[in-house]
Formats: sequence, structure tokens, C-alpha cells
Amino acid sequence: MGELFQEQLQALRARSLERKLREISSAQGPEAQIGGRLLINFSSNDYLGLAGDSRLREAAIGAIREFGVGAGASRLVSGTQSPHLRLEAALAKWKETEAALSFSSGYAAALGTVPTLVGKDDVILLDKLCHASLIDGAKLSGAILRVFPHNHLGKLENHLEWARREHAGKRILILTESVFSMDGDRAPLHELIELKKRFGALLMLDEAHAVGVIGPNGRGLAAAQNLSDDVDVQMGTLSKALGASGGYICGSRSLIEWLVNRARSFIYSTAPPPGIVSAALAAVNFLGSSEGEERRRLLWERIRLMQDLLPRNELNEKAGVASSTIFPWIVGDEQAAIDLASALQSEGFLVPAIRYPTVAKGSARLRITVTASHGENQIRSLCEAIKRANERRAED
Repeated sequence: MGELFQEQLQALRARSLERKLREISSAQGPEAQIGGRLLINFSSNDYLGLAGDSRLREAAIGAIREFGVGAGASRLVSGTQSPHLRLEAALAKWKETEAALSFSSGYAAALGTVPTLVGKDDVILLDKLCHASLIDGAKLSGAILRVFPHNHLGKLENHLEWARREHAGKRILILTESVFSMDGDRAPLHELIELKKRFGALLMLDEAHAVGVIGPNGRGLAAAQNLSDDVDVQMGTLSKALGASGGYICGSRSLIEWLVNRARSFIYSTAPPPGIVSAALAAVNFLGSSEGEERRRLLWERIRLMQDLLPRNELNEKAGVASSTIFPWIVGDEQAAIDLASALQSEGFLVPAIRYPTVAKGSARLRITVTASHGENQIRSLCEAIKRANERRAED
């Protein structure tokens, strides 16, 4: 057995695509302890700095004291505890929808939800840069899958015309994200909704990287553009800006009741631990507060500072155009991206290289994420280090 995968692993190494786990011996935050060394952490999705926040810690500890560690069973057997219902009520109120349902992860939310919306002979139209969870959910559904180029409204319209013509009477589902996880850009939501209305399609929007960051009280891009009522299925995560773990779906009460009865990743998974659920609830409540809005404003100050200071080159002319917390620094070659990440780590920064299959071949990059916990000097120092590395690379 030990030799079974050696050849495949060697092939990954030859293409600079092997991945390895790194141990972090500290709590999530703007600094990370790795191998006995403290690095400034620009790799985390903890956008608001809530993962180590005392409010979330205390909420989790209190719930563990009252409810124990594990939920014991799936939600439909005996695992639904009071914290789960409190969280879902708070999510629905926060997102201004009729109801909400929480899952053990964002991946589980996508994998369970998409196959409940469409099935064989229905049609899914999916943005090429959608997260793997949406792609896998689409494939699992058995529906006919068509992919349109990233944010390409003309091609999406062509697909919609084809679907309505060739699959008349069948359900059409558009899958996209509000903020894309590797490029940090936004979906053209107004135009997408116009198209979905014109062709009678459904729209499922993953707000994973927008919640907590964009819109009133961090409710996401749909809320920021007053389009929440036009999005049929709102998906999000509890494990990025909200600092906890899990995923959720918000929408109509009938949608949520349908998911309870049909979403396999919900039905056949042990319920999320009550401590984690209570921490997520504390994060939702924080976002709805004036203090939460102040934290979000601080985050955007840090984002704008990164936008102003991040150097440009021929591959990164738009590196300083900020529409989210995510700044991709395109390198291209996989080994060159690894080398740049290593050079930055030697200067005290954790900015991992992102390579195929997470991004397309030949578009390897550093994925820089800004959080409200970063100090101005940390951002300035990173940008100066990237500038030095970029100049050295240009000289080679």
C-alpha cells in the first residue's frame, strides 16, 4: 500500500503541484506561529478578526457547559438543540429572509442544496470560477450542466436561450458567487437578476466572501444592492468573516422545509457542535450591532490601504483595484509562485501560493487577504516586500 500512490505523487512534485500541511501552533489572527517562528498572516479568511474574539470564545464555552461538546445525532434524529434554532432564527432576521438552515460546512450546504433544487433533465448554468463545492453539487444533482465564462453575461444569455428552447418546461438554475474566492471580484448581480427574470430561471448566490464585509451590517452584496428579494437561494458561510465554522442557506420558508426533507448532507450528518453554533450566533449578533459596523469600517480602511500600496506589474495591473478583502497577486508559473511565497516567508510573511487545480494552469498566484486585525505597518511592510521581490524577479 505504501508504494501505491508514489508515482502519482512524484508527478505532482514534478509539476510543482504537491501540497503539504503546515502546522500553526497559535490561534487565528494577524500573526501565525509556524515552526517556532512568528509570521505576519495574510492568508486567513478571518476578515473581521472574530475567530479569536472573546465574545465568540465565551459563547462557545457557555454552550459547552450547558449542552456538552457533541450534538449526538443528526438534526432529524435527536441532534437539533436550542442553539441550532437560535442561530437559524438570527440568520433569517439578519439576512431578512423567511427562514434559514445551518449546515456543518459551506461545502455541505452547497452539496446538499443544489441537488434539491434541480434534477435529471433540468439545467444548471454555472460561472466558470465558482467554488468547487458548487461544481460538485451541480455534478451530483444529475442535471445538465453548462459552464459560462467568468461574469460573461452574453454567453450566459446564450445558454439561457438554449436551455429554454431545448429543455422547455424544465427548471433552470444559475449558480454564481457574489465575491469570487480567488480573484476577489464581484458578480454583476443586477444584470444576472434581469436575465434570470427574463428567462424564468432560479438564482443561487454564494455570499461566502461577501458576508461580514459588504452591505449593511455585513449582509452581503445582494443586500448592498437592494436585491435580496430577487435572489432565490442565498448561501453563506459561518467560517470566514463570522469566525466560527459551518454554512447556511437562507430563503423562503418552503425552501428551507424542502431542504430539511431532501438535503442529504443535512439529513445524514451529525449536527454541528453546540459550542460552534453558539459562537456563530454571537458573531451574527455582533455584526448586527454598531460595534460590528465599526469593525467593518475598519476593515475597509485596511482594504483601501492595501489598494493604495500594493505594487503593480504587467500581470497585476489591477492589483490595486479593491472590491473585497481578496487581492490576487498573479505570478503565472507554479514554481515561481512557490518561490515567491517562500521568499516572503523568509521575510516574515505567510502568503501561500495558490496553484492548479484551485486556479487555472498557468495562473498561479499569491492570494493576499486583508483583515480588520492587520495593523497599517503590517500592510506597508508586506507591500514593500512584494515590491522588492518583484524587482528582483524583473532583474533575473
